[in-house]
This record gives sequence, C-alpha cells and structure tokens, in this order.
Amino acid sequence: MKLYDYPRSSAAYRVRIALNLKGQTFEAVPVNLLEGAQRGEDYRALNPTGLVPSLDTGEGLLGQSLAIIEYLDERFPAPPLLPAGAFARARARALALQVACDIHPLNNLRVLQYLVREFGIDEQQKLAWYHHWLQQGLAALERQLTETDSPFCCGDTPGLADICLVPQLYNARRFGLDLAPYPRLVAIEAACLRLEAFAAAHPDHHQEA
Repeated sequence: MKLYDYPRSSAAYRVRIALNLKGQTFEAVPVNLLEGAQRGEDYRALNPTGLVPSLDTGEGLLGQSLAIIEYLDERFPAPPLLPAGAFARARARALALQVACDIHPLNNLRVLQYLVREFGIDEQQKLAWYHHWLQQGLAALERQLTETDSPFCCGDTPGLADICLVPQLYNARRFGLDLAPYPRLVAIEAACLRLEAFAAAHPDHHQEA
C-alpha cells in the first residue's frame, strides 16, 4: 500500500499507527503541507479534497483517516481496533470522533492559516484560539476516561480511540499546551508510546521528518 503522508499531520499520524498495529508495510509518499503540495494539481487529481492522508489500497484510493482505519480493521482483522459488543464499539467510535471531528478540525493547519490570512490575527491570538478548543475537548475526554482504569482508552489493548488521542496530544505539546490537567490522557499516551507501533509512527521518527 502507498500512504500519501505528512509527518506532523494528526490524521496521517493516525493512519501510520493503524498500519503499524496491523503489521502492514507501506510506501510513504511525502506531501509537504507547508509548501502547499496538497493544493497542487497532481495531488488534487488523486484526492480532490487536497487533504492528507490518502491511502492507495491496491483496490483504489481512500481519504479520511477514520474511514481508512476502519477499512484496515476490516481487511486485516487481527488485532482488532474496536472492542467486542455493540455498545463498547459505539463508545470507542464516540471517543475517536470527539478528537477527529470536534477538536482536530478547529486546529487544522488550513483553519489556522485562514485565520491569519483573512482576519489578520497575530501569533498570540492564534495560540489562544488553538488552546481554547484543545482545552474544551481534552477536558471532556479526561472526565470520560477517568471513569475507567484500563491502560488504554477502551480496555487492555490499544484501539481506535487511542489512535486518535496520541496524535492530538503530540500537537498539543507542539503548541505549548499545559497537559497537567489531563493526567489520565497522559497516562494512556505513555502506555501507547511504549508500544513499537505507536513509537515508530511518531513524527520525530518518521522518515521524512
């Protein structure tokens, strides 16, 4: 498989983790977001949204990280990325979607660039925007996950929710957010990063980093 990728993209980071957990090798094709490669005609011809990641599966091209991850989970069932039982699976998806749909889009590179370009906000205002949405989202996750004492978000093995959480905490640190109010999230992150699948996907270890 071929992954169109950018090291610090949270969404691409998620897919790298999932591929590693599934034990799947892949070719990484760099798409430099800072240079605007995602807006180029060559990449738009592959993925009209101009977003990363995109995964060439051999059957066709997929965009949207959560759709890609669920495709990988169905195509390569072991180890499973969702727990057993309808309610447990729905809860795992809900936690993942809180990150992927409620937190991440408001702090996406193109949103931050638009705020600077169109509204002329300065670096401190941009950081205040970023921190506001992170704090709201992470506080809600912390409350939900404090109710459980498993090493990962949804049990004794990592899954979809962990795959979404770890990249978001990486970005939070990049932008200087104090994570002390979220000890449960940080503990889950630490458990994940002790696993090779997560460590190898980390942007600092990525071949294009």
